[in-house]
Amino acid sequence: MSSNFGDKVRISIFGQSHSDAIGVVIDGLPIGEEIDIEVAQRFLDRRAPGKNAYSTPRKEGDKVRVVSGLFNGRTCGAPICAMIENTNTRSKDYDQLKDMPRPGHADFTAEIKYGGFQDHRGGGHFSGRLTAPFCFAGAVCLQILERKGIYIGAHILSIHKGRDKGFDAVGVTKEELAEIIAKEFPTIDDQAGEEMKVIIQKAREQGDSVGGVIESVAVGLPVGIGEPMFDGLESKLSSILFAIPAVKGVEFGEGFGVAELFGSENNDSFYIEETGEIKTKANHHGGSLGGISSGMPLVVRTAFKPTPSISKNQETVSLKKGENVTLNVTGRHDPCIVPRAVPCVEAAMAIAILDLYELKER
Repeated sequence: MSSNFGDKVRISIFGQSHSDAIGVVIDGLPIGEEIDIEVAQRFLDRRAPGKNAYSTPRKEGDKVRVVSGLFNGRTCGAPICAMIENTNTRSKDYDQLKDMPRPGHADFTAEIKYGGFQDHRGGGHFSGRLTAPFCFAGAVCLQILERKGIYIGAHILSIHKGRDKGFDAVGVTKEELAEIIAKEFPTIDDQAGEEMKVIIQKAREQGDSVGGVIESVAVGLPVGIGEPMFDGLESKLSSILFAIPAVKGVEFGEGFGVAELFGSENNDSFYIEETGEIKTKANHHGGSLGGISSGMPLVVRTAFKPTPSISKNQETVSLKKGENVTLNVTGRHDPCIVPRAVPCVEAAMAIAILDLYELKER
């Protein structure tokens, strides 16, 4: 399994959903950077399960323990290794899934690819549980980026058919991002958030699930970040965002909407501000031109599918018997993973952007 990402700043995720622990190794960070573990823990707490009515009842403390890489609170050149213990597992809930793969999950593909040697409990290494150490790595990168004047934030743009208003792609500020991040349910319009909660609760009551879209932004990016062709901003960010379980689509700026525009509508006119900086009047390009940051806000939208584990009966097969069967999934699952995925998207952006920033500085 390939669980590594990055060229200059490299991360390696380890562990399984029901193993003793999960964690991450972060290598290649700039030396002497102060890392506040309490701040990183608060970031990690935003994705923790069991905190509200719209997440899984599985409760995990997700307390991170850094075992190497920091000395007197600063990066010292050694790789950071951080571990999180798994303390609330119910592996028996997954016994039948070794034979009857869940629709929408990696059970079937993993069984065939790894010949039955994969850890099927809780989804094993394919589980969303692995986003906990992923978020810790992102929290570390965020602290470094903020000292460089780069700020990242995200909100829930939609859940099922409920929709929030979008970021101002030209004028969004770090203060606005901080205000949204501080919310328990991060939407720009709080009323839209309440309507989304109702949608999630109805899906739960029906034994079903819903998906949605997260819109994220990076502000303060200087011009010139990105390494075309294959390490351009879109390429790098897409590859790490698709590593988050349940992600099925990523778009930048106007995204798929560009297909309906004329070139005269989609092209963003340049102008010079009083400060002498060159900006664009609109931001259909989403902050990236040719895979390189333009200095405008980097705007990304990430689509998440509905949680595959639902209480409704589903059709599948018995791998042992070679026959069609009906599956009833037990266990504890989110009716919508989108709210807990917001910090995961922010973490992905931070990891990829810091990697590209350090590549530019080499």
